[in-house]
Amino acid sequence: MKVSLGARTLALPMPAFLVGTYDANGRPNVMTAAWGGIVCSEPPLVAVSVRPPRWTHAGVLKNKAFTVSFPPARLAVETDFAGIVSGKDHDKFKEAGLTAVKSDLVEAPYVGECPVVAECRLHASHELGTHTLFIGEIVDVKADREVAADGGIDMRKADPLVFGADGNYHKLGPRVARAFSAGKDLKPKS
Repeated sequence: MKVSLGARTLALPMPAFLVGTYDANGRPNVMTAAWGGIVCSEPPLVAVSVRPPRWTHAGVLKNKAFTVSFPPARLAVETDFAGIVSGKDHDKFKEAGLTAVKSDLVEAPYVGECPVVAECRLHASHELGTHTLFIGEIVDVKADREVAADGGIDMRKADPLVFGADGNYHKLGPRVARAFSAGKDLKPKS
């Protein structure tokens, strides 16, 4: 029997995105966001939700761009730091020991230590209440050679950090089935 948990912000798991922007003075900033994901395949779009008072919010609007860096589990401490202090008062890249890399395609930095990054041009924004939903068109995905695999990403090597509904960061486990293939065994035979 299931028990009611009430209306909650819940997805299992949630991403641990590092959202990169430049502030009004051109200084690189990064923020942790767990509320986001892929929202369209053509054009390729990713969304992140950011509260208007956050320093990142103004940077996205000013530059019409942002990056999404996908931190590996080994960067859990740095990822958490980027979510608990403000870029208004802190140079998060410097204080966390992370490298701000200027995107070649959009006006936003990404985290050099992350094995996979998406460079995004602002496609749309929607005020939703406490958050603004920023939808970015992915203009390029860059990956370290070590994690690139057949045009995709080797999840074991990328070792993405995820945020859990329990308020903790987690690692992903081993592969359990091949997508778009495993379910074929349940299709009726003709």
